[in-house]
Amino acid sequence: MITTEEFRAEAAAFLEANAKRKVKVTEAWGEGSDEVGLLAERTPEEDAVLLAEAKAWRAKVFDAGFGWITGPEAYGGRGLPREYDRIWQSLEKEYDVAGIGPFGIGLGMVAPTILAHAIEEVRRRYLAPLYRGDVVACQLFSEPVAGSDLAGIQAKALRDGDEWVLNGQKVWTSGAHYSDIGEIITRTATYSDSRHRGLTMFLVDMKAPGVEVRPLRQMTGGASFNEVFFTDVRVPDEMRLGDVDEGWTVALTTLMNERMAIGGGSVGSGMDLAGRLTALTRHMGRDGDPVVRQQLADVLIRHSVNRYTSLRAMAKMRAGQLPGPELSTLKLALTNNMQKMSALLTELLGPRLVADTGEWGTYAWSQFVMTVPGMRVAGGTDEVLHNIIGERVLGLPKG
Repeated sequence: MITTEEFRAEAAAFLEANAKRKVKVTEAWGEGSDEVGLLAERTPEEDAVLLAEAKAWRAKVFDAGFGWITGPEAYGGRGLPREYDRIWQSLEKEYDVAGIGPFGIGLGMVAPTILAHAIEEVRRRYLAPLYRGDVVACQLFSEPVAGSDLAGIQAKALRDGDEWVLNGQKVWTSGAHYSDIGEIITRTATYSDSRHRGLTMFLVDMKAPGVEVRPLRQMTGGASFNEVFFTDVRVPDEMRLGDVDEGWTVALTTLMNERMAIGGGSVGSGMDLAGRLTALTRHMGRDGDPVVRQQLADVLIRHSVNRYTSLRAMAKMRAGQLPGPELSTLKLALTNNMQKMSALLTELLGPRLVADTGEWGTYAWSQFVMTVPGMRVAGGTDEVLHNIIGERVLGLPKG
């Protein structure tokens, strides 16, 4: 096996030959972009450009052996320990390259589920293309009457020989408008003893006849999410993930990876929100106010605790253990702290949070504040996460 020193040299040589180093940006207040939003507000044309750039970079990285460093060699990975992936990440962030944004859901949630639950042929068909950027995937779980309560979903799949016929609606699907495949959970049977039985998971072609994607406009002005309609969409049985009527187990694999991705800091990655908030407090002349200082300290402490908890969870996964229900605490802690940040921003900025005065670093926070309600829903509502922690972590009786 290649040594870490040899790998570092190989990765550094590749990056130096194929990318430009980032220009060091000054941290001085009032310079550079004051963007602090968590959900990008882009036009379809801007999305297309971003996707093309991201695909080109991922293909180049994958072909050089850095696209799936820890993945099994049989599926296009390199089979190296996670330490090597950390080396790559630390080096790549020093260069100005396309982000992983369009592939975040596919690589963070869908690909691990395919690896764990798909048949061999499907693993070989999709895993390498997903990590190379040739295929983009989305997650089709939530419905208008079944958000975090996946056991209440109504989208149905009926078997017809070697195929399944899908009908129903999904909502709040990130990236559905540019995805090639989707991981969808459906109801295939009803059991009187359990609402979690009778669910089956599939991979569905997002360009297949009968699939209709409609964008959802957010109050921030963008359309990062979509509602998706399925009308007599035919899916081969080989595209099923896991056993028939046992999709709940498959869904847990996806959900735990999702909460790890959100709570572990991928949301707003690349932005030092805590540092920006500290700088804003000084700029507004409130750093000497004991009440404001206490609010800021609370935010910073919680930010650090969440980061350490994330590191512990990743260490557990590196040791070969599966993500557990305790990951719900990561996501819940993230949204709780975002609410505290919103309260502090309201105290600091007052009317400047809702009226653009043209002053750098003030009104820009409005997009962050408007994003917080959506984050309390994404990856499981706060209420559902409280139930999971109470029942499955603390062992409390069901209410």
